[in-house]
Amino acid sequence: MVQGTMSNAGKSLIAAALCRIFRQDGYRVAPFKSQNMALNSFITKEGLEMGRAQVVQAQAAGVEPSVSMNPILLKPTGDSVSQVIVNGEVRGNFSAQEYFAMKQSLVPDIRKAYRRLAEDADVIVIEGAGSPAEINLKDHDIVNMGMARLAGAPVLLAGDIDRGGVFAQLYGTVMLLDEEERQYIKGFVINKFRGDRSILTPGLKQLEGLAGKPVLGVIPYLKIDIDDEDSLSERLTGTEHPAYTVSEQTAPLTPTYGRHQALVEIVVIRLPRLSNFTDFSQLARIPGVSLRYVDSIRKFGQPDIVILPGSKSTIADLLWLRESGLEVLIKKTAAQGRAVIGICGGYQMLGETLRDPDGVETGESGLPQFVRGIGLLPVDTIFRTEKTRTQVRGEIFGPARGFDALKGRQIEGYEIHMGSSVIREGSGAEPFARLRAQSGEICREKEDGCTAGTVCGTYVHGIFDVGDLAWRLAESAAEKKGLRLTEGASLSRETFRERQYDLLAAAVRQNLDMEAVYRMLEEGV
Repeated sequence: MVQGTMSNAGKSLIAAALCRIFRQDGYRVAPFKSQNMALNSFITKEGLEMGRAQVVQAQAAGVEPSVSMNPILLKPTGDSVSQVIVNGEVRGNFSAQEYFAMKQSLVPDIRKAYRRLAEDADVIVIEGAGSPAEINLKDHDIVNMGMARLAGAPVLLAGDIDRGGVFAQLYGTVMLLDEEERQYIKGFVINKFRGDRSILTPGLKQLEGLAGKPVLGVIPYLKIDIDDEDSLSERLTGTEHPAYTVSEQTAPLTPTYGRHQALVEIVVIRLPRLSNFTDFSQLARIPGVSLRYVDSIRKFGQPDIVILPGSKSTIADLLWLRESGLEVLIKKTAAQGRAVIGICGGYQMLGETLRDPDGVETGESGLPQFVRGIGLLPVDTIFRTEKTRTQVRGEIFGPARGFDALKGRQIEGYEIHMGSSVIREGSGAEPFARLRAQSGEICREKEDGCTAGTVCGTYVHGIFDVGDLAWRLAESAAEKKGLRLTEGASLSRETFRERQYDLLAAAVRQNLDMEAVYRMLEEGV
């Protein structure tokens, strides 16, 4: 098990690295996280919902993602309320107090999911959440030491040196655990180190002496391009514009981050309740493309493409968008003939009206149950209690002038939303795509989204992940300016992703005592 001293200490990527290392060493591996809190989710082939962190780890392990890897997913809808998803199905919206009271009743679901994985796996790599030293939560813990105890799993404790105070993080965590819990910790990992490791040596020795635990690894700060889990991602605080280099040693492509000329500028609106921001990672990997996440008019600039992403609370985020002044700039972008794209909740915002008669989103929040949309698409949306969860494949219709380069392109991805949107009759607008929706054994055809001029919207997440759709969109934006992108941008996402997992595994294997890790597996707690 990998636990951390805090959120964003690097647990997810260390777990992914271990999944890849064990796979490389010939073992059948599965990731597991009993409870995940994130707005970045994924829909399995069965139409069930799980956290993306375990999807990334499953890909590293070379296995199909399954909700057994993440039996409980919490998706915050506000400061103290979350949608609770158990075994891929929505259980309901609960306040923090209500969820705290029900947690222990979910232990049988956690046990069942873990045992299902154990039937096929040689090694299960478990990820903790937050910190095991959150002493106000320890009595009912089901994700850190509670999970380690349930599985009998030895623990690697990771600390983030980049944020400072790593020795206090590690030592303080151990000291706040009781004696039984301390026995589960078999070693420390210092993560995100920049500089000369020899400078750390005196501190490492002193820490080992004080805590009675060995430091098993110092992992450098890695520039690995792997999907992040949540809103703490560094992707959301800067510009994504990697340049790619090709060599025999790093074939096919390895990103080297730094400044390069931006021929196409893409802005993604950083909504307060932004979900599935990884939808746009592939766009950011195209040389010549600059992708920025923007949360104020001051940062907006003059983008060639504006993307409104998904949201866990569409109405609340639409009202924020209006108050921030960004709505006006989005309308201005469309009026100037530049592309505006909405994904899921962003698509709903681009319409004429949004209605929530059953309080699915608004509930007791005090938010209005009817709001006008941005008005760039002739679409009306109504929220209902039933959640759409399905994987889809299809092709793009022949949309209007802004997206003619995408005509007939194959797409695939997944839908995950509450609500449906209808194009107004007589508006002249066209659907964005024709889809085949797969949910378990059931397959049905339907139309999706809407296109009007240089504005389009779709419910499909992940449409840029497969094929050359990202490249074609960026290329068409460059051509409108009389520019040309380099051909080196055309790459297989799957090949690129596999290379990144291998690079991650190699870096961790080099800087973590894997012999000690294997001894932990053999000896247990």
